[in-house]
Amino acid sequence: MSSNLSKHTTMEENMQNIEQEESSIDFAAIFSAIKKHKRLYKRVILATSIFAVVFTLSLHNYYTCEVKLAPELNMSRSMNSLTAMAASFGLKMGTGAMGNTEALYPMIYPELISGTDFKVSLFNVPVHKKDSTRVMTYYDYLDKEQKVPWWSTVIAAPFKLLASLFAKEKEEKPFDAFQLTKREAEIVKALDKKVKCDVDNKTMVITIDVVDQDPYIAACMADTVQHRLQDFITEYRTKKSKVDLEYTRKLYGEAKTRYEKARRIYAEYADANQDVIYQSARIKLIDLENDMQLKYNAFNSLANQLQAAEAKVQEETPSFTSLQTASVPVKKSGPGRGKICIILVFLAFMATTVWVLHKENQLKPLLGLG
Repeated sequence: MSSNLSKHTTMEENMQNIEQEESSIDFAAIFSAIKKHKRLYKRVILATSIFAVVFTLSLHNYYTCEVKLAPELNMSRSMNSLTAMAASFGLKMGTGAMGNTEALYPMIYPELISGTDFKVSLFNVPVHKKDSTRVMTYYDYLDKEQKVPWWSTVIAAPFKLLASLFAKEKEEKPFDAFQLTKREAEIVKALDKKVKCDVDNKTMVITIDVVDQDPYIAACMADTVQHRLQDFITEYRTKKSKVDLEYTRKLYGEAKTRYEKARRIYAEYADANQDVIYQSARIKLIDLENDMQLKYNAFNSLANQLQAAEAKVQEETPSFTSLQTASVPVKKSGPGRGKICIILVFLAFMATTVWVLHKENQLKPLLGLG
């Protein structure tokens, strides 16, 4: 009985301690402290609102163009893609013959687009703004036509002036991905945020997003990136087949020349020896006919091989279904000026509240430290 009473007493004490801890937070005092500094809140919120408006208006609009396409893979390629995906998770699947694995499967396309070689290949693409007909390269547009906030211009002005004093005259040279200049490397890095590619793991749908301050250039570059990616994949998959085709075409041409020469020699000799009854002439005519027939057989065989090689190139050429083509965006995708203003005002309000509670000695009790 006494043990039950002690347990009951302990529970009551615990409840009292909890009530005391809850009552230690004096919400009335907190509200009073905030109300006491309402003039400070008005000043901070007004100043923050003005700053937020100036800050967000200095940010330039940008537009996003999205392109979606689906690669049409045959069954063997699909199995090879699954095998490659399984290998990325440490799993092994049978692939049949050695070397049959597809090396460039859709999941690696984002890595391809993010590579320096691919980005540098975009530098020479001709572009022009929506409200202008002046054509320039994409590199020149990114280098000279990008709008930046006014504070970036102010900060960078002294450095640009100093650099111009010691700058040497540039020589026109082709872009080299192996050895980029400092400015070229900066633009390559900037393209990481401008050109993005994503592949859906389930549907294998390829999504290409291009972000730019000019909507027309965003659409043009999205279309260009799509076709460059398709051309690269097509070139990769048909490279060996095209080499085999060119070699077969060369052999076919040589065989055709030899056959036509043998046929001409046979015809000339037969015409010249129509009335000859000598056995030696007949034997030579038979030899020439046999030689012509052998060359014809070789020529005919290579003709069949040439047709097969051409069919192989066509078979290896991948096709893509465009689910969403490039289109000039009408609405801007950012910046969200309203959201930025709300976030800045909220942060200023919270910071002011923390300072007020600290000054009025209400912060420690609120945090349970007092």
